[in-house]
Amino acid sequence: MTDNRIAPFQGCYTGVVHDVMRAMGRKNFTLPPRITPLQPEMTLCGPAWTVEGRVDESADPHETLLAWTGLLSQAKEGHIWTAQPHTHQIAQMGELSAETLHRKGVLGCVLDGGLRDANFILNLGFPCWRTHHTPRDIVGFWLPKQTDVDIMMGDVLIRPGDWLHGDRDGMVCIPVEILDEVLEKSQEAMQTENKVRTAILDGMDPQDAYLKWGKF
Repeated sequence: MTDNRIAPFQGCYTGVVHDVMRAMGRKNFTLPPRITPLQPEMTLCGPAWTVEGRVDESADPHETLLAWTGLLSQAKEGHIWTAQPHTHQIAQMGELSAETLHRKGVLGCVLDGGLRDANFILNLGFPCWRTHHTPRDIVGFWLPKQTDVDIMMGDVLIRPGDWLHGDRDGMVCIPVEILDEVLEKSQEAMQTENKVRTAILDGMDPQDAYLKWGKF
């Protein structure tokens, strides 16, 4: 099931969500700049389904593929596949996996790691965030460790069900317990910004506009 807050959040750009959370006293919620969107024109937002893995160079190729397909089977509809693989040597998403997740109703993926088959994924329209591209896959090298667990990306804690929100400017993580408050305040902030923008375009001094609305 898709969360009914996705549509209104997609109307909020990441900058305003960031500013709202900063004003709320939150820290360490912006994902590292190494994690960037494959499709910068797309906004990706929704709850995280978390995956943590590990390198095991002694793993049997069959073992790694069996574990990987098991992950695909577990992935939650209406969630974002959010992976901390603890390696940048391999791709954590590719053509067939993206197709499978897309058909299951997974919203997209956020990887602190690599991606491959980029042209196919672009044509598919499955939103992906990644650190880099590499043709090397997981076979005989990497195994999942845990799912639905707390993971770290840089200094950002991402818990199962926490909300990820990203666009061309970057991605933030919103703790699920403050999600509704952040959405409401973000929508209010955008309305205020529109007033400031209109006033400045009509000739108001920008400092006067800031002093009037407390926003710039």
